[in-house]
Amino acid sequence: MDSTAGVNPSRFPPSTLPRSPANLPSCSPVTPGSRSLCFPRRFSSSKDAGFPSLDARRRISLGVEFAGRRRLWSKSSAGGFLDPSEFDAGQDLSLGSLPVPEEPNSFFNILKGSNAFLPHVVIASAFLALFYPPSFSWFTSRYYAPALGFLMFAVGVNSSERDFLEAFKRPAAIFTGYVGQFIVKPILGYIFGILSVSVFTLPTPIGAGIMLVSCVSGAQLSNYATFLTDPPLAPLSIVMTSLSTASAAFVTPFLSLLLIGKRLPVDVKGMVSSILQIVVAPIAAGLLLNRFFPWICNAIRPFLPPLSVLVTALCVGAPLAINVERIVSPFGLKILLLIIGFHLCAFIIGYLLPGIVFRKAPDVKALQRTLSYETGMQSSLLALALANKFFQDPLVAVPPAISTVMMSVMGFSLVMIWAKKDVGSG
Repeated sequence: MDSTAGVNPSRFPPSTLPRSPANLPSCSPVTPGSRSLCFPRRFSSSKDAGFPSLDARRRISLGVEFAGRRRLWSKSSAGGFLDPSEFDAGQDLSLGSLPVPEEPNSFFNILKGSNAFLPHVVIASAFLALFYPPSFSWFTSRYYAPALGFLMFAVGVNSSERDFLEAFKRPAAIFTGYVGQFIVKPILGYIFGILSVSVFTLPTPIGAGIMLVSCVSGAQLSNYATFLTDPPLAPLSIVMTSLSTASAAFVTPFLSLLLIGKRLPVDVKGMVSSILQIVVAPIAAGLLLNRFFPWICNAIRPFLPPLSVLVTALCVGAPLAINVERIVSPFGLKILLLIIGFHLCAFIIGYLLPGIVFRKAPDVKALQRTLSYETGMQSSLLALALANKFFQDPLVAVPPAISTVMMSVMGFSLVMIWAKKDVGSG
């Protein structure tokens, strides 16, 4: 049926009469992941369009008016459309204010995509540190705090204060992460510590070192791993790690006394100061910069991924290079297998536990990945420092040194696997 049927021509000018579907302006398709606009194509003539010829800016404004003066470009990452209610009807939608499509292989896109190479870089840095220690031995422990602080700053720049407020609204998830950190892992540490002595016939200090690794708090690298696979849950991961780190001043000495039989005098003020310097201050700086100076964040954001990859590689390779003589000891291979088994079990339990507790949550898969990182990745550098300071036998420090490398390699290998799976499912 003709679309003009039932319309009184005398009431409308010819240019405002409804047109047949054949004459309706078609819409250019929007591909997922693009930032193209969806507006009517150029009319073949002003007669078909029903109005005089207009320049490009006027045609775009008219197209916006047809769409209710709302922006209809797709998200660059998710492939969906932004909520039109986020924009005001009177907002300037002129050509100069519209987003400019990015070239798929532009320099900035390459920089942003450098996170995809992080697992490969971590593995390569581990081998390089093992076979050529001077490449990383210069990166001593005094650089660890600034390096981890930089990673937290990168998370803060890409987050907002609202994300952290939402994280505190999930106390059940925070408590589950705490259980995995200070109940599941100490039990695993005790089991693998006993196995190292009774089954693998390793010296007792090696078993004590494995137990010591299980007594410390979560690693800040777990926050960055969560940020790479599930950015909305990065604030939740940061809250979990900060809570476990703060309480480690009291829990770690208790667990070490319970499992190893030795009370470790941990510096409470030093731990609180470490949290403020490594976690709170850098994240707060990133959030404030993102809120009040977004143009600065937009300028530096493309350069943060490659720098973060470099910093992470240094944090992984340096402990291995500095402790390479201990790692290649006669017990090195057995300790390596035990440490891999310990972290593997922690990653698996950390993944399965939230799947049972939060099976009805809409983001249960993201929660499983987040708590897997949180449970499987330890602050092995803290365990290494405690072993060197409070234990006379140098063998106690060997498991923490190996753990520093293996938990990073295993964690970021999961980042690579889960990121590829998400891309494939999308």
